[in-house]
Amino acid sequence: MEVWHIWAIIALVLVIIEIFTTGFAVLCLAFGAVAAAVASACSASVTWQVVWFSAVTLAAFVLVRPFLLKTFKRSRRGRQSGVEALVGRQAVVTERISLAENTGRAAVDGDDWKAVSADDRDVEKGERVVIEGVESVVLKVRKINE
Repeated sequence: MEVWHIWAIIALVLVIIEIFTTGFAVLCLAFGAVAAAVASACSASVTWQVVWFSAVTLAAFVLVRPFLLKTFKRSRRGRQSGVEALVGRQAVVTERISLAENTGRAAVDGDDWKAVSADDRDVEKGERVVIEGVESVVLKVRKINE
């Protein structure tokens, strides 16, 4: 087995490790290992292989990693999940919402939630509301003005 094979195996292992981690740091090391493999295949000495590994790894940390972080962060910004995804959605009141009586439930996507009025106004059963926030397991809703 030649030295460039070892560098290539190291690069492959680093890419596999990157799949299970976040931050693209290990991927930068893989770029360096690929550069060292190419240097080794071109009959460079071990010293030059380490120099190429170090230089390309540093360049990847400075140039590639910030670009990848910004690209993947931008693509996730618009998607929400869990209870955060409920904010802004509409629901139907299934039990009269009343601050005085401490009652109120609303259904969204088939799930029935405890609900309170965000503006402390009563909302009758069957009316549509918009979800303004979620505190624990309680929806804060506001009646839709039609």
